[in-house]
Amino acid sequence: MTLFIIFPKLPVAAMAIYPFILLKRKEYKGDLMLLNHEKIHHRQQIELLFILFYVLYLINYLVNLFRFKSHHQAYMNIVFEKEAFANEHNLNYLKTRKTFASFRNIKR
Repeated sequence: MTLFIIFPKLPVAAMAIYPFILLKRKEYKGDLMLLNHEKIHHRQQIELLFILFYVLYLINYLVNLFRFKSHHQAYMNIVFEKEAFANEHNLNYLKTRKTFASFRNIKR
């Protein structure tokens, strides 16, 4: 079960912090693609036992920031975001997603 919290000061449209999905606007509860993206993050968080997900997310972002010198590029190249963006359109993705899918097909 997903719990929604409306948080108007959120700097992004939505954010997943298991078991919550924080939304900037109430209307976003109807955006199936956005919610699918955040639910993909929930699955990532569960399989990495939550804390490890946040640690790896932050490390990946900081390495990318050093590498790309751009917040946007750093964010878009986080392995967890790459998986979520690549599959947010597929509303059945979580039914077939393989464990640790974020780490598959990583280009070195």
